[in-house]
Amino acid sequence: MAIDIRVPTLGESVVEATVARWHKREGEQVRQGEVLAELETDKVSVEVTADHDGVLTEILKREGEDVAVGEVLAHLEEAAAATGERAVSTSREESAPSRQVQAEVQPESTPSASRLADGQRPPSPLARRIAAEYNIDLSQVKSSSPHGRVTKDDVLHYLEQQALQQGQAQPQWQPSQSAAPATVTAPPGRGDGASATAGPALEPPPLLTSEPRREERIRLSRRRLTIAQRLVEAQHTAAMLTTFNEVDMSAILAVRARHREEFKQRYGISLGFMSFFTKAVVGALKAFPYLNAELQGRELLVKYYYDIGIAVSTDEGLIVPVVRDADRKSFVEIEREIAELARRARSNELTLADLQGGTFTITNGGVFGSLLSTPILNGPQVGILGMHKVQERPVVVDGQVVVRPMMYVALSYDHRVVDGREAVQFLVRIKELLEDPERLLLEG
Repeated sequence: MAIDIRVPTLGESVVEATVARWHKREGEQVRQGEVLAELETDKVSVEVTADHDGVLTEILKREGEDVAVGEVLAHLEEAAAATGERAVSTSREESAPSRQVQAEVQPESTPSASRLADGQRPPSPLARRIAAEYNIDLSQVKSSSPHGRVTKDDVLHYLEQQALQQGQAQPQWQPSQSAAPATVTAPPGRGDGASATAGPALEPPPLLTSEPRREERIRLSRRRLTIAQRLVEAQHTAAMLTTFNEVDMSAILAVRARHREEFKQRYGISLGFMSFFTKAVVGALKAFPYLNAELQGRELLVKYYYDIGIAVSTDEGLIVPVVRDADRKSFVEIEREIAELARRARSNELTLADLQGGTFTITNGGVFGSLLSTPILNGPQVGILGMHKVQERPVVVDGQVVVRPMMYVALSYDHRVVDGREAVQFLVRIKELLEDPERLLLEG
C-alpha cells in the first residue's frame, strides 16, 4: 500500500519550508523512524522521518523546492507490498545480463555525501547540497571553521583542489565560460589628422585573453531570505535612531583576570563579557521600562520580565536565541545558557521555542573586529544594544591623559516609543553599571 510522506507541522506561525536535502533516493529501502529528508524553515531545520518500513518509490518535491505544511513530499510503499515487488524484481534481475546488474548496484559503492569523519559536526545545508550534487565524500573535506563544521567554502575549496590535482584548467564546478580573446577598441579619432598621428593600436595584455572572470550564482536559503525581509521591514515600519557612548572596560577586565581560572575550574566555563552586558541591560531596562516594550496598534505592551535575545552568527546568517528570565539567573547560568544556545545554533539544533519571544536584543560585532556600527532592530522589539571591539585608546581621567581599554556601545531604538532623552539615559545607565561591576549584583 502506498503511503504519502507529508510536510509535518513546522511550529507556530511557520507554514512554509524549503526541501534542503533528501537522505534517501527513489527505490531505497527505509525503516520506521529513519530520516528521509531535511526541511529548512526561516528559523530551524526540520527532519522528516518514515512512519513505516518500506521502499521510497517516488519523490515529488526535489531539493530547493518550497513546500507547505501538509503537502505531499513523496510516496512510500509499505514493507509487505514492497517485499512482493522486490521478489518479482529479483527474479527479473537473475535473468538479466550481468552488465545490467552491475550498473544497478554501482551507485552503492559511490562515496556518500552524508558520511562524516569521526568527531566532525554536521555540515551546513548548502555544503551538503553541493556535496550531494557533485558526489563528494564529506569525510574527505577539511573544515576551516573553528567549530569543525564543513561549510560551502570548504566544499568548493575541496573541488578546486581536486581539479588542480587532475591537471584541469579550471574546477569542474565553475560554469564553462568562453575564452574568446578580448578586444580593445581605440578611442574615436578627432578627424583625419588626429587619427593619422595616433600610432598603432595597443595590443591587450595576455591576462585579458587567458583569465575568465569568475562568477557564481548561489540560491539564497530560506533563512537568509527571511533575514533580509525582516531587516527591511524593521527599517520601513519603525522610526529607528541610534545613540552611542563608550565604556571603560578596565573594571570588567580586572574582575575577569582575578577570577578567570577559579571560575573555569569551578563551573567548567569561561567568564566572558556577555553575562556582564546581559546583567547591565536588565538593570537599565528596569530603570527605563519602555525599552522593554512592544507597540501593538494604539497600545504599548510593557513587559516586566526580561527575555534577552543574544545574536549568534552561523553559516546561514544571524540567529537570535533567547535567554529567558535573565534577571533571575546568575552569571554562571547566563554564561552556560549562552554557550549552549550558540553551540546549538551553529549545529542547527535549535527549536522554535528557543527563538520565539525576546524583549530586548544584544549583538556583538566586536568578535569580528567591528569598532562601531548601528544595529538594526529585531522587531517587534523597540531596542537593541550593539557591542564592539575593546581597543586601547587615550582618554582623559581627572585631567590626565591615560590609556584605557575602551568599547563603543550603540543603542538603536524605535523613536515612536522611546524619546531621545530616555534612550541616552538608558545607555548611560549601562555604561555606569559596566564601569562599576559590583552594582550589577544590586541592579542587574
